[in-house]
Amino acid sequence: MTELSRWQFATTSIYHFLFVPVTIGLAFLVALLQTAWHRSLRWGGDPVYRRLTKFFGTLLLINVAIGVVTGLIQEFEFGMNWSAYSRFVGDVFGGPLAMEGLAAFFLESTFLGLWIFGWNRLPRPIHLACIWMVSLGTILSAMFIMAANSWMQHPVGYTINPQTHQAQLTDIWALFTNPVFYWGYLHVIMASIVTGALVMLAVSAWHLRKRHQVHAFRKTATLSLVVLLPAAALVMFFGGRLGINETKYQPMKIAAAEGQWNTCQPCSFSAFQIGGGNNDQNPDLIIPIPHLLSILATGTWNGKVEGMNQVQAQYVKQYGPGSYVPIVFIQYWGMRVMAYLGALIFLFALWGAYLGIRRRLDRSKWFQRVAIYAVVAPFLMTIAGWLLTENGRQPWIVQGLMRTTQGVSPSVSSTEVWISLIAFASIYIVLGAADGYLMIRYGRKALEEEPEAEDAREEKQPEGADVPAIVY
Repeated sequence: MTELSRWQFATTSIYHFLFVPVTIGLAFLVALLQTAWHRSLRWGGDPVYRRLTKFFGTLLLINVAIGVVTGLIQEFEFGMNWSAYSRFVGDVFGGPLAMEGLAAFFLESTFLGLWIFGWNRLPRPIHLACIWMVSLGTILSAMFIMAANSWMQHPVGYTINPQTHQAQLTDIWALFTNPVFYWGYLHVIMASIVTGALVMLAVSAWHLRKRHQVHAFRKTATLSLVVLLPAAALVMFFGGRLGINETKYQPMKIAAAEGQWNTCQPCSFSAFQIGGGNNDQNPDLIIPIPHLLSILATGTWNGKVEGMNQVQAQYVKQYGPGSYVPIVFIQYWGMRVMAYLGALIFLFALWGAYLGIRRRLDRSKWFQRVAIYAVVAPFLMTIAGWLLTENGRQPWIVQGLMRTTQGVSPSVSSTEVWISLIAFASIYIVLGAADGYLMIRYGRKALEEEPEAEDAREEKQPEGADVPAIVY
């Protein structure tokens, strides 16, 4: 029953989490495009930026429309399959979720509606502010969700009610100063920016390869690289800082991610290994990099990293009998998929920046070909990062407070979970196919030509003009 419920939640969460970074990243990039158009009006206006804003804004809307549906199911799962968990953490977990719904989601959805229907109706500065508010809403939404998740990784600012035996929030500020939260949140936001930039770059590269509207898509290829290069560097830096914090607060997670069974000092990083796992503490082959694990896990040259055997013994003494070792295979390869792809994306961004400086971005067929397929990388990184984070916490649903087996609903049968799991998976396959089809089909379309009269009206529109004047 517990494993089925875990499979169901993992399925819905991973699927939903494929849409989240695209929404956050594309909203930010679309806001930049519209800002570029707004600023271009000072010297006569460049309608290409407006067309690009609408083009990538449509891709954003497709992603939001399908992504929202997948997120709603997770809310119901807390009550259906994880009622014991919901009762235990409801007073803590409910706060950030309520703030996410009231402050972030409403902000995002309200201003997204104003932005969609505000073209040619709202004054330009207000319409521009709408898309920035959409971007802010997506970023705030991630903040509240990450605050709640970080509490599960490292509980802070709470007390256990002796009568109800439930966790109660005593310091909401502690949720947002949780060291696991702020490094994890920054890491997720930068990963989302990387995802959005690679989506925009892939679409632009496809059009550049086909020689469609080269002047326009060179602009978005350049913009996506300008955003991608620093974001790719920062996502690795913030991920490194998060790893150091997790070494302190969740040593088992980091030890499993490195396949480190025994405490070491200094510690070598396993770049690649054959064998190893929960039943094999002696891999057949390891390619070590001296001192690198000490640097990554502790931030020092000769730092000490506790091994799984030592942490297991400590937890048995602290929490009682049982296995506290997560699935090592998932941890080890989840970390490497995320880290190695992150490094490749950074090198790829450097390549693109070099071509951009040499003004060869629209002529390099090899770069364009790689850019089209590179869009898969951030989604693989997202899945690997999610598995690394959530599998690494097992067997805890709330680290040190509640085991996963204690959080499931006692009244739900395995048959019911099977039925809902199959239903959700079937719906997601259909939604995923629809999203992929729409994104690819629309992404291949040419920029829509707009009537010259509309361009002229936009460019001549005075600042702060009232609605009837704009409509006319």
